[in-house]
Amino acid sequence: MGATAIQLGDFEALAREGLPPEVWAYLAGGAGDETTMHANGEAWQRLHLVPRVLRNLTTAHTQIELLGRRWAHPIGIAPVAAHALFHPEAECGTVLAAAAQGAACVLSSQGSTPWAELSALVRDDPGRGPLWAQAYWQGSLARTLALVEHAAQARMEAVVLTVDAPVHGARDRERRAGFVLPAALSKANAVPGSHPPLPAFEHPPLCGGLLAHAPTWGAVGELIRESPLPVVLKGLLHPEDARRAHDLGAAAGWVSNHGGRTLDTAWPTAHALPAVRAAVGPDWPLLVDGGIRRGTDVVKALALGANAVFIGRPAVMALAAQGARGVAHALRLLRDEFEIALALCGASHPGELHTDWVRQT
Repeated sequence: MGATAIQLGDFEALAREGLPPEVWAYLAGGAGDETTMHANGEAWQRLHLVPRVLRNLTTAHTQIELLGRRWAHPIGIAPVAAHALFHPEAECGTVLAAAAQGAACVLSSQGSTPWAELSALVRDDPGRGPLWAQAYWQGSLARTLALVEHAAQARMEAVVLTVDAPVHGARDRERRAGFVLPAALSKANAVPGSHPPLPAFEHPPLCGGLLAHAPTWGAVGELIRESPLPVVLKGLLHPEDARRAHDLGAAAGWVSNHGGRTLDTAWPTAHALPAVRAAVGPDWPLLVDGGIRRGTDVVKALALGANAVFIGRPAVMALAAQGARGVAHALRLLRDEFEIALALCGASHPGELHTDWVRQT
């Protein structure tokens, strides 16, 4: 298996050694000056845990209930495009590793492997976590529903609609490296046909008119009503947006700034999470990603109102370094750290955590 990682950060150097510089720039980089990308992790580190002692933890566990399903633990893998860029096992390795660790796995619509093929690999594994499909708006409700129907036919259990990237961020590191995402590695789940034609514009439009194909709240509401799968909205930072998603009937909200890859200097997710939770009340499921690298980060996220957390870059770096075995090892490391932190904080299960366990410096 090569060098042994003892924490998620160790996979970064292992992955960088084996990837072409332009692919590493795509994986490791963010938008602009990468301020948000770095601030995500720093924000979790500035939070301090306040443990409780002498509590009875005899029956303590890590299980949660989310979207009608029991999860072994509240840790999942976030969607990342084109895993074949990073390792020959591609999404197959990621899905198998997630199943082996009982972790939720969200599979990008811009992946290298068809959803149906990935579902078939693990759907009969009784210990696996949920399999969700990630989607971008496809320019129209009809095309987006076609993609969701495709996910349903592949036996995905929910669809995660990414709503914070109507256009790409300005990713300087990628541009300097000359990276272009190969179409052949990211179209396994593509909807046939082309986007609707652009309308005529009275004035020169933003971003070449691409925003004419971006979704609105009304369109997303129609998707939620017509979707055969529960719809999770990913990319929420503003409390009012979260409240609107809740009121439209989304199955869950996902607090995310796209890992710092779209709008640089956007609010770190650790800061946005408490405000979003306050806006939607205690019962609506909330997920979070962005800079989570330690089991203590998982505890902090749950204490601030998340029901589950997701990792993106660390999982793919582990895949790049060591294939499926690396991803499974990364998940196991984070699970073990989470269990240790949960026990040392005196919490008997994830749902018991609340803001009393966390202090901001």
